Amino acid sequence: MHEVHIAVVGAGPVGLALALHAARVLPAARITVFDARAATHDVAADPRTLALSLGSVQFLQRLVDWTPPQAIAEVQVSQQPPSFGDAEVHIRAAELGVPLLGAVATYGEVVAPLQRGWEAAVAAEPRRLRLRLGTAVQAVKPMAGGVELDADIAECFDLAVVAEGGVFAGQVRKAVVHDYRQTAWVGTLALDGLPQGVAFERFTREGPLALLPRADGRASLVWCVPSDDDPVRPLAARQRLALLAERLPAAAGRPREITPLKDFALGLNAERTLVDGRSVRIGNAAQTLHPVAGQGLNLGLRDAHELVAALRHAADVDSALARVEWARSPDRWATIATTDFLARSFTWQLPGLGLARGLGLAALQQITPARHWLARRMMFGSR
Repeated sequence: MHEVHIAVVGAGPVGLALALHAARVLPAARITVFDARAATHDVAADPRTLALSLGSVQFLQRLVDWTPPQAIAEVQVSQQPPSFGDAEVHIRAAELGVPLLGAVATYGEVVAPLQRGWEAAVAAEPRRLRLRLGTAVQAVKPMAGGVELDADIAECFDLAVVAEGGVFAGQVRKAVVHDYRQTAWVGTLALDGLPQGVAFERFTREGPLALLPRADGRASLVWCVPSDDDPVRPLAARQRLALLAERLPAAAGRPREITPLKDFALGLNAERTLVDGRSVRIGNAAQTLHPVAGQGLNLGLRDAHELVAALRHAADVDSALARVEWARSPDRWATIATTDFLARSFTWQLPGLGLARGLGLAALQQITPARHWLARRMMFGSR
């Protein structure tokens, strides 16, 4: 491809990963990364928890010198109260012949090395690469053969990649929207007897409950409940620990200490198409998902990888954007549909639903090829 001038709007994990990857495989491209956060902001201190698939870990390790703080060696899926016996699904890295299923890291532990990598790339090639921190992009306007960005001053680019995400409650509504009327309570939990490197997904009557192992021996908690009948909000910390002790499987250990929890509204907010003229949306700018399957960031990183691949192999920008639109569609919509189905199922009041879910878990554990197919889908997406 001839020289192309790319604007990346958003210096989060998806935007920075795309910029670093594009800088390496598109040597003729000029790339500018914009973000509203100040250059003095210590992004390394951001404690938000990210769940990374094996494919995402491998992608990040190709971009920067990075070791995941906590590997996930096993995932256990079960439901409470149990039905059809104590049906559980166990997915193990060793059984699949891979070093890990994924990893857990804080937002800062992922973004800080990516930002340092981009800063080093900018220092090495300042004529081609730029980082504009403290610069909010107010608008992306279409123009003949490109886009105009309103970021303090008007600048023209051949392509704008919008990678600014945000949470569901703060986003402008897109074409496909569904408010699950669920709240995610997130924080950190200390448990006696927590196995190292094991992630737990527990289906409860209220919604999914997940524990992600941390490098400090504790677990990150994602606890989804109905917003209209929230059993968590009125409880003190000691009461929350008691309720979690009832909800969690015995294999996770005994909850001992819980941090103050933050709450987030949950919903689906997705664009029907990624491409609009010479603008393309990726990551949470394209789709915000329920956390039940932990696939939001992983889907965004796959968006970034495939967009760069399309730009690398196409003859021009428009051909690349046409290619990425259809190439990303199967993985994107399969992930959206699966996550949406799981999220909505917790709002259904159907007799026998718990039994059906238990039967499904039992069958998945027994049918090894199906379990391995699901695991690889979670690790690498639709290929």
